[in-house]
Amino acid sequence: MVDMAVHKCLPDSPCLGFCTTALGDDVCKSCGRTFEEVTRWIVMTPEEKAVTWERLNKNGWWEAQRSAKHVR
Repeated sequence: MVDMAVHKCLPDSPCLGFCTTALGDDVCKSCGRTFEEVTRWIVMTPEEKAVTWERLNKNGWWEAQRSAKHVR
């Protein structure tokens, strides 16, 4: 089970504004979400979003991506 409290401090969406699924990638090289996650995000339940966030935050991957995007 995913700890929902952990995800309350995160932005609503992991989108970093450079979506590569629009270019045909199955997984966005920017935020790490799958094409399905990107397209369904607005209708996903909080629990579904939390599962996605948990995967994206594994080993600090999403935070590293976010930091790299702000440097540019």
